[in-house]
Amino acid sequence: MKRLLELLIVLILLILTLTVGAGVGVVVDRDVLLAHAQAPTAATSNAPNFQLIQQAWDKINQVYVDRSAIQSTPLTYGAISGMVDALGDTGHSVFLTPQMVKNENNFTQGQFEGIGAEVQSKNGHVVIVAPIDNSPAQRAGLKAGDIILKANGVSLDGLPLDQAISKILGPAGTQVTLTIMDPQTGATRDVTLTRARITYQNVSWAMLPGTKIADVRVAAFSQGVTQELKRALTDAQSQGATGIVLDLRDDPGGLLDEAVGTASQFLKSGDVLLEKDAQGNITHVAVQSGGVATNLPMAVLVNGGTASAAEIVAGALQDAHRATVIGETTFGTGTVLNQFNLSDGSALMLAVQEWLTPSGRVIWHKGIAPDVSVTTAAANIVLPDAERAMTPAQLQASNDNQLLRALELLGSGKASHATEATAQPDQPVLPFVEASPELVPLPAGAPALHKSTVGWEFPI
Repeated sequence: MKRLLELLIVLILLILTLTVGAGVGVVVDRDVLLAHAQAPTAATSNAPNFQLIQQAWDKINQVYVDRSAIQSTPLTYGAISGMVDALGDTGHSVFLTPQMVKNENNFTQGQFEGIGAEVQSKNGHVVIVAPIDNSPAQRAGLKAGDIILKANGVSLDGLPLDQAISKILGPAGTQVTLTIMDPQTGATRDVTLTRARITYQNVSWAMLPGTKIADVRVAAFSQGVTQELKRALTDAQSQGATGIVLDLRDDPGGLLDEAVGTASQFLKSGDVLLEKDAQGNITHVAVQSGGVATNLPMAVLVNGGTASAAEIVAGALQDAHRATVIGETTFGTGTVLNQFNLSDGSALMLAVQEWLTPSGRVIWHKGIAPDVSVTTAAANIVLPDAERAMTPAQLQASNDNQLLRALELLGSGKASHATEATAQPDQPVLPFVEASPELVPLPAGAPALHKSTVGWEFPI
C-alpha cells in the first residue's frame, strides 16, 4: 500500500508541475522541459499518463481521511524522491531538499554542523560511509558500515533520506542519541553525541617517528585539497622525506576535480580515471602535469570507509603501479553525478556517468581491493596530529597494523608496486547501467556541483 501511494504521488508531481507550477513550489527547469518537448518519438513513448495522474490527485484530495497530511511541499518532495528511488540507483542518484543542498555546499566548502559523518541510503537504511576526523562521530567509535536505526528513539528505517537526516542534524552544542547496529554481528547500541561545528582538516602530515617517511593524510576531497596537498608534500620533501604513506582511510570523497589534482601529484603521465556515459562512450581523464612527488616511493592506506573520489585516487595509483595499496576493500562508489537545480532551491543529483580505473576496472559496488590485505580496528587508526607527539616505540605499540605494514614495506623498498599475492586480478568492464535518455546538462553558468561530485554521501 505504501509503495502504491508513493507511485501515485510520483504521478501527482508531474501533473502539478505542469498545471500549478510555482504554486506548489517546484517547477522543472525550462531547458529540461524544452528538451522533453524536442525529444524524439522514442523518448516521448515513456511520457507519464497525465490523465491518470490527475485522477489520482483528485481522489487523494477528495477522500484521504488525514486532511493535515495533504500538504503540497511534503507531497511534492516525496514524489520527486519516489521517482529517483524508482531508478534503482540506491546510494547514488538522490533528491536533495533545499536544506540538503545547503548542507552539501557547506561540506564542499569544508565545514558544517552535525555529528561529523558521511552517510548513504542503502536498502532503506541510513548507513555510515565514513566518520570525519576529530568529529563527535569518530570519538564515539562510529565506523564505516554502521547502520543508524533510530535517532532519539524514532525509527529511521524506510524514511526518505531527507527526513532521516533531518532527525540527526541539529545545531552545534545540542545532543542526539543514535541507535547503531553493527552489520557484521547485528548487535545494537545507543550512542549519545553532542553535535558540533565540523571543520575539515582536509590535509595533514607528520614524519613518522624515527623515520624519514612522511604520513600524509587526506581526510576529504573538499574544495582546495590539491593546493593543500602540494604544500604538505613540498614541506615533507624539504624536511628530507624519502617515502610517503598516503592515508585515505575513512575518506568519504568529494569533488572530482580535487581527486584528479591529488592523483596528479604522484603521477607523471597516463590517466587518472575513465568516464563512461549512458551511450557507452569512454572519456579519458588525463593526469595533470606538474606533480610535486612523482618519484618518491609510496604506499596508500584504504579501508571500508574509503569512498568516491578517494577510490579514484587509490585506483589510479594502483593501476599505474605507482604505490602499493594496503588495507581493506573500499566502499565501492562508482558514479559521477550531475546536479540539476529546481526552482525552489532543491535539486536532483543524477548519475550520468560511471567511472572506471585507468585500466577499465569497475569500482561501482565492487570497491578497490588492496594489494596487501591488512585489517585494523577503527580505534587503532593513528593520524598525523597524534604521530607528532609519539616516540618510535609508541608508534610500534599503536596496533595500527595498516600503517605499520606500510612503514615496513617502504623501509624494505618494496612499497611502490604490488608485491604480494593479494594483488587483485584484472576485471572485465561490466555493462553500464543506463541513465535516463532525457537528462540534459544544466544551463551554462548555473550554480551547482556540475559534474564535480563523485558518488553520493550526505554529511550529518
